[in-house]
Formats: sequence, structure tokens, C-alpha cells
Amino acid sequence: MRKFKVPATLGSMLVVFLLLPLGLAVAQNKPSSASEAPDARFELKKDDRVVFLGNSLFENDFQYGYLELALTTRFPDRDVTFRNLGWVGDNVFGEARSTFTNPPTPYEHLLNQLTKAQPTVVFLAYGGVESEGGEAGLPRFREGLTKLMDKIDQLGARTILLSPIPVIAGDSAQTITRRNAMLEVYAADMAKTARERGKRFIDVFKPIQEVSKTLAITDDGVHLNETGYYYLTTALEKGLGLPPQGGVITINVSKTGPEASAPAKLLKADDLTFTLDESFLPLPLPQPNQQTVPDVRTLKITGLKKGFYALTADGSELISASAKQWAEGVPLRHGASYDQARALRHLIVKKNELFFFQYRPLNETYITGFRNYEQGRHVKGLEEQNILIKWLEGQIALNRTPKSKVYQLTLLK
Repeated sequence: MRKFKVPATLGSMLVVFLLLPLGLAVAQNKPSSASEAPDARFELKKDDRVVFLGNSLFENDFQYGYLELALTTRFPDRDVTFRNLGWVGDNVFGEARSTFTNPPTPYEHLLNQLTKAQPTVVFLAYGGVESEGGEAGLPRFREGLTKLMDKIDQLGARTILLSPIPVIAGDSAQTITRRNAMLEVYAADMAKTARERGKRFIDVFKPIQEVSKTLAITDDGVHLNETGYYYLTTALEKGLGLPPQGGVITINVSKTGPEASAPAKLLKADDLTFTLDESFLPLPLPQPNQQTVPDVRTLKITGLKKGFYALTADGSELISASAKQWAEGVPLRHGASYDQARALRHLIVKKNELFFFQYRPLNETYITGFRNYEQGRHVKGLEEQNILIKWLEGQIALNRTPKSKVYQLTLLK
């Protein structure tokens, strides 16, 4: 489940942030076309505004930041704004968003939050909660999903639908089988709706179900943990038609000297000093399962004399292996690129925490609700958090492009 610390007061946070270099990247809202070929490779445009709208599948990624990190790093040359409007237990009618103040109704809350975010791209993740209504609830879900997609079209935004994820554990195997069968029914109906409307649909049910057979991807059988969100993100990338995270870099050493294939570029003709032209940063590997992630960049160096060789990046050792191991290919699971990606993810998580408490303040009824005559003065403080959010977005922009590094492979004596 999601874990947050209540942020410090705005005044103290301002002091800390303003003492640091300021690099703002302010995104303007220029709506993209709502139409997109569902099978075309997905692309974010400059000044796009991406909204994640759905249930706990999106809200709980606040603590990991994997989904936003992946889309940020895949398009490092473009200023894109991200807002996570996921809400635990929500459905297409926004019923989890109810407050003591009515009106606005829960559905009006959902639409107001969506409209205020000014999206040009909306990822929708619903169906998990609604599927508990069984076959009888399917027509109502379809009606609500259609109505919500109509609203997104009116806003001029592209829609990408995500299927629900499976239930991994429960009180009995029979219950799990029954729940998952109904989840697949709802997912199939979402896919049908997407086809009819010319929208992209991404099935994350099957990839998550498959990886759950070998890895612990939830802590409670329902909500994904860090490993689960890593694999959810790779499934999203694949569904968007983006290149896989991994890949093999090959360098061959012969009598005439070393030769390298892209993205490696040799800097010297007589030794193994090279750079890697990385188009995007890697996803940080989930801590409990770093050694089991298969799709990581692999460095393969053939033609080496017998012995052990150390690979360094800007003088810092990354990994040592034998000539035989280098010839077979050595996975690169850590290093400066991963460090940069982890630091970037930390910025994303901090930014999303600030936004979370801005659009869902702890005392919402007293600040913006029917009792705002008591604490309505704090609305200004919520608005001022935009300063910190913009600052963090600027830092994300400054750190989302891979930094050049010089690699060298040397024989250990």
C-alpha cells in the first residue's frame, strides 16, 4: 500500500529549495490530437500533459514512480508534465472520491480534477473494482467508461486504456480463479470498446500474471510492490511499442584491433576505451530481485586473451569477469546510469507527493469543502506549492538525459 510522510511546512521547504540552483522547465498546454493509430509506436510530444487516471493501480505508484520515470526517460528531449490522479478503490463513476461536501458529487470531483489537469494524454486504469459486480455490472461499467472517454475526447486528449491486473493471492484457489475470470471478462470488454473507438488498449493482465508465477510481485496478493511495478512498467512500454530496456552491445577484439557495434563507440584504436550512446536511462532494478531481471543491457566482448578483466566507468569499477564470461555476455545491472535514474526517480516521487497533498489536502472539508469558513485561508498555501512542484519539474528536466561516460576494460594482474 501507499506510504507517505506528511510534508514539512511550505515556508521551511521554500528556504531549502531556494538555496539550490533553480532550473525551471514550465510546460505549456498545447492539446494533441485525440486520434492516434492504436498500433502505432507511442510518442509524447513537446508540452504534452499526461494524466494517470484510475484506481489503486495508479495511486500506489506514487511511492515508486516507475510509470512516470519510464515515459520521462524515453523522451528526454521533450518537456512533458505528469499528474497522477489515481485513487484507491475508485471506479469509472468516481465513487471513491466522495467527500462530506455534496455537491460537487463524486463524479463531478473526478471530472473537475481531470479538467483542471488540462491533459493531452490520459492513461485510464479501471475495471478492477467494477468487476466485483460480475456479469450483471458489465453494462453499467461499459456505460461509465464510454461516458468518461467522451469527456477525455472533449478535452482534446488521447486515451490509452490499461486492463486490470490479476488477483495473485486470496483465501482460496477457487476464489482467485473466479475473480480472475471476471477480471478477464471486463478486460476483454475494455479491449472491445477501445477497438470500436480507435483507442489504444494495453493488456497488463497476462504479463503480470505470468511474472507472478516466479516472483513475489505483491505484498497482499492484490496491490503491486516495487518488483510488481517494475514489471507493470515494462509491460506498459511494450504495449506502447517502445524498444525493450535490454539489448546486447558487442565488441570484438582481433589482431587488427577492436571493433564495436552501436551504441558503443571506441575512443582509441589500440585499447578497449569506449563510450555508449545511450538514448535513454535504464529503469532502476527492484531492490529484492536485481539479479533476476532478464531484460538488462548486456556487454559482450569477444577475442580477449585468457584472464580476468575489470570494466570501469569514468574510473569507477563496475564489474569484473573472466574472458570467457565477457565472451558470453555480462549483464550491466548497476553503475552511473542506474544511479542517475534512481536520483531522477527520487525527484519524481517527491514532486508527486507534493501534488498529492495539494489536490487531496488532509483537511479538505475544512480547506475547500463546506467548512472552509474555518480553514479556507490555507487555500493560498496549497496554491503556493506550485512553486515547489515547478522547481522539481525543472530538476527532473535537467537530469532526464543520459550523461556521457568513458568506459574502459583492463586486464587484472
